[in-house]
Amino acid sequence: MNGGFEYREEIGPDAAGRTVLGWLTARYRHSTEALWRDRLAAGEVRLDGEVALATDVLQPGQSLVWRRPPWEEPAAPLSFAVLYRDEHLLAVAKPRGLPSVPNGGFLEHTLLLRVRRLHPEAVPMHRLGRGTSGLVLFARTEAARRHVAAEWRAGRVEKTYRALVAGTPSSDSFAVDVPIGLVAHPRLGRVHAASPAGRPALSHVRVLTRRGGATLVEVAIPTGRPHQIRIHLAAAGYPLAGDPLYVAGGIPGPRPALPGEGGYLLHAHRLALAHPSGGDRLVLECAPPPDLRA
Repeated sequence: MNGGFEYREEIGPDAAGRTVLGWLTARYRHSTEALWRDRLAAGEVRLDGEVALATDVLQPGQSLVWRRPPWEEPAAPLSFAVLYRDEHLLAVAKPRGLPSVPNGGFLEHTLLLRVRRLHPEAVPMHRLGRGTSGLVLFARTEAARRHVAAEWRAGRVEKTYRALVAGTPSSDSFAVDVPIGLVAHPRLGRVHAASPAGRPALSHVRVLTRRGGATLVEVAIPTGRPHQIRIHLAAAGYPLAGDPLYVAGGIPGPRPALPGEGGYLLHAHRLALAHPSGGDRLVLECAPPPDLRA
């Protein structure tokens, strides 16, 4: 059982004029209207510091707080390995199945909380999907955070992954540049997927080993859109083997799976960047699991 959590937001134009019940039901689509009625009746929701009523009408600038009581989180692997550590940076190996940050019912069963129990100053510079394993980089100082963020924005951080895809690409290497944006999803409202109206994205794919009906590939991503590798490989016609969400075309399949559901093999293998102290090239690696070794 965790310690519970407070979800806070300042009411903006999207929520203004709506009732508290209507807004919470629309915003948190994983909960039903009946469940929100129960939470409101229990006094879990406050509006500008006062217990909120279901019929209260929201106004811009108001503070809305849901004090979620403690809950039992889903099981997850809770260990991680330190790959690199100095006074500026920390790199760890995230196991498959452990969320990077709080989300989707996970609060304490996350890599962020586990790392901060040992290194309270650590700030994650990127994140991996729950079903993805591999290297995650943290900054340990504000100067290091600013440096890595600038390198990331400038496209100077090299990120390489391993993945097992369904199908057999005819080419030994190819690039995918399908834009990625938000599309409709029946359970979440919207999820990231291939979209002509999305943001530019680029992935470079190299075949490592062909295994009958599946292929082991290496993917380098100069950009870092949400779920980029899963979307781009599916858009190219080679979705990750076992991916419950993305199908050929890079869009959600007919079954309304959630992005955090596992079943696929994807691993953050290598990351290279200029070190915050002195600028020397730092190359970090996390050995892939057996199924993703060439």
